[in-house]
Amino acid sequence: MKRRDFIGYSAIAGAGLAIEGLFERAAAQTTPSTTVTTTLGSLRGYLDNGVHVYKGVPYAASTAGTNRFLPPQKRQAWSDVRDATRWGQRPPQIFGGEPAEMLPADPREALGEDCLVANIWTPNPSSGRLPVMVWLHGGGYRSGSGSYSIYEGRELARKHDVVALTVNHRLNALGFLYLSHFGGQWASASNVGMLDIVAALEWVRDNIAAFGGDPGNVTIFGQSGGAGKVSTLMAMPAAQGLFHRAIAQSGAALTATPVEQAVKATEQLLQLLKIGSGQLDQLQTIPLMRITDALATGAAPLAAFVPVLDGTSLPVHPFDPAAPAQSASVPFLTGTTATETTFFATDDQLMPIDAATLRQRVKALLKVDDAEADRMIALYRKNQPGRENIDLFLRMDTDNSRFRLAVDTQAERKAEQRGAPVYLYRFEYYSPVRQGRLKSMHCMEIPFVFDNLEAGKVYTGSSPAAQRIADRMSAAWVAFARTGNPGHRGIPQWPAFDGTRRATMVFGDEAKVVNDPGGEERLALKAIRDRPATTKTA
Repeated sequence: MKRRDFIGYSAIAGAGLAIEGLFERAAAQTTPSTTVTTTLGSLRGYLDNGVHVYKGVPYAASTAGTNRFLPPQKRQAWSDVRDATRWGQRPPQIFGGEPAEMLPADPREALGEDCLVANIWTPNPSSGRLPVMVWLHGGGYRSGSGSYSIYEGRELARKHDVVALTVNHRLNALGFLYLSHFGGQWASASNVGMLDIVAALEWVRDNIAAFGGDPGNVTIFGQSGGAGKVSTLMAMPAAQGLFHRAIAQSGAALTATPVEQAVKATEQLLQLLKIGSGQLDQLQTIPLMRITDALATGAAPLAAFVPVLDGTSLPVHPFDPAAPAQSASVPFLTGTTATETTFFATDDQLMPIDAATLRQRVKALLKVDDAEADRMIALYRKNQPGRENIDLFLRMDTDNSRFRLAVDTQAERKAEQRGAPVYLYRFEYYSPVRQGRLKSMHCMEIPFVFDNLEAGKVYTGSSPAAQRIADRMSAAWVAFARTGNPGHRGIPQWPAFDGTRRATMVFGDEAKVVNDPGGEERLALKAIRDRPATTKTA
């Protein structure tokens, strides 16, 4: 990331304990909810504005000790009624990277290896079989949790009659260190962070009826890294049948990491930990801090700890060269924000720029000469009149980024499969925060989807106009979860996407369907990318 350096594990973990304590004390003062009985034992949560909330609900055993780096294990049942009013543990991770405006949304709950927990919001545990929406958080595969206030499903449950869940699972090396090539007890040590999510979905299948949910109508949805997790689940045999619709916001996973690359990353981390191939048992006995400290040094290949094309848990690339056959019948909704890359820019990179600086940035972005840069700038000015130079650049940067390109490719391949409908959206709301410089950045749409602007207003802003967008988007997401079609009375008819018409629902001041928004710019950028590198610049 271009933004801030990662913050050290120990210092931020201590601060997180203090912040979490405030959230826990608030929860402890609320009215108890209905007690529910699961396959592992009974739970008592609390009522929040009429919604029954159950936090920190275990769906599998602790991942510490002999369970570390191995697939999730069954949890031992409990006999007493378990308190479910506080967040569970957050997966061990390195913090940092998000804009400062987003920090108030993060409770920074205590880190720990007993982190395989879910949080549930339901209108009423006895309300009948309602649609179930399971949120997979962002943060790449490195960081994050399901406890951000912008992820809370209270309003989805209260206004839209769904059961909403967020899920914690193992991250970074603890979730994606590839050890299968060592064989023996490590033969199944691959993609365990994704297998955690599968275990959570199995828990949903077996238990969600006790919370008023329908195990036969489960939607997985996620943003950024969470969207990549959605894509990956669509190609995992163990996940087949555990969900029935899928939503990927501002992210995609077209391919997984090859085994050879995963092995190299494993070897690098083992060298940092000074553990030889014949001493792997030490991985389960060394202090957790040694692992997180190794990751925090920057010498460990943190970005390499992602899903692996291991041939077993993930036998094919999620969306390459085509959409996964096993999910052909699963309806799919996906899209991006207008200026995704604003999230990753430093504040000085968001300031107004003159024409000369715009040209310089476009040349660097596209690796073209002055004439080509001027041609692209003119094209953007023609099709998006009235926009400032910095806005033109950020939109071009987003159009040329992995976010837009991968999401579009994933939608095209899913549509080509002709097994289930695909719906594409574009989020065009511009935040007024920080003098409007955040624009429509990565993560901006999340509070709108959850109809939770109060939690996100520190970076989204809050206004009647913003709430109208939240009303439309949240209703569309719930309609999709309920029926596989996002259409509802508050928006125009939303046609399914195909590679020719490319119908896209644009959520801005109004909701409108546009065929191939920015299509001319998209094709011009593609022509530049497809050109041999030696011909791009003079």
